Amino acid sequence: MSSLQLGLAALGGLTVGAVLIYNHWTARKNEPRQAEPLREPAPPDVEPVLNTELGMTPSVLLAPVLDDGFVNFPLPERKIHLDALIDVMALIEVEQVVSGDAALNALPATRRVGSKLFTVEGLSQDSGLWDGLAPSRRYTAFQAGVQLANRVGALNNIEFSEFVVKTQAFADAIGGTVSFSDMLEEVARARELDQFASSHDAQLSFTLCARSAAWSLGYIQQHAARLGFVPGVMPGRMVLPSALHGMPPVLSITFDTHAALAEDPALSAIRSFALILDVPQTPRQDEPFARLREAAVVLAEAMDGTITDGEGRILSESVLDQIGLDLQQLYNALDARELSAGSPQARRLFS
Repeated sequence: MSSLQLGLAALGGLTVGAVLIYNHWTARKNEPRQAEPLREPAPPDVEPVLNTELGMTPSVLLAPVLDDGFVNFPLPERKIHLDALIDVMALIEVEQVVSGDAALNALPATRRVGSKLFTVEGLSQDSGLWDGLAPSRRYTAFQAGVQLANRVGALNNIEFSEFVVKTQAFADAIGGTVSFSDMLEEVARARELDQFASSHDAQLSFTLCARSAAWSLGYIQQHAARLGFVPGVMPGRMVLPSALHGMPPVLSITFDTHAALAEDPALSAIRSFALILDVPQTPRQDEPFARLREAAVVLAEAMDGTITDGEGRILSESVLDQIGLDLQQLYNALDARELSAGSPQARRLFS
């Protein structure tokens, strides 16, 4: 073999090798970023990632886990109390005291009227207060109610008629007499409340997009867990829990459900995920927008991403400032209607 042939063969070998190296480098560069291996907890003097005044100090855990410590949080009042502001209510009078067992047995099989919540309360003989039914109590009167509106829509004529049927059946079972309000007036009130709710509902969503390499599922979970997010009930969702156990989450993260259910999540390539704030569900004093904004900034910086509006438009600081000002007006409108964000009435109406 001549020296020319040897030179050409060597050059060809180098070319093939260079191509293989380039392809390997390109493949490695485009692989989804993976979560870091677990390491020892950071020393106490490590600076927190987020502003502690907003209650978002990072966790030393690098994998999202459910913290059993949540059971030690103060428990909120979880009972549904009827409110004339958002419910149609019907008074049920009885001639003699009715036991809680008898009242519970008289309730309808389903606690829904169409898409609306149906509730019965009793006037406790002991306390003289309206409360949810319990087997150990005795009641001197009852009231039934159905929500005027929720995110599905306003109470309509058919639903009002179903409410009347269910309430009347309950009253007959306990030997009571029920008084109903006018259907047309209540349906009109439901429509007005629904119009207000529709124009004052807000679910903010920031989309974080990868600048270069995609993210694996574990990579997203690891960074979110550092900010206090834990896995949600549904695949493809993480939540930042409220300080009160059982309350709606302050923020949530959603990403591709298929990636969350993949046989090997490490191979999933996720290029974006959403940070979501359900405004009416979270109390204003918890500063949820400030926490949403700061979480988005911290995650974008740590994960080499950009903050967009979901349609690819980058959200600048000035745009975020304006959103914050608009939210204050929304909060004021809800307060003026006695439907303050995070209140039991608001959580029911905006559900």
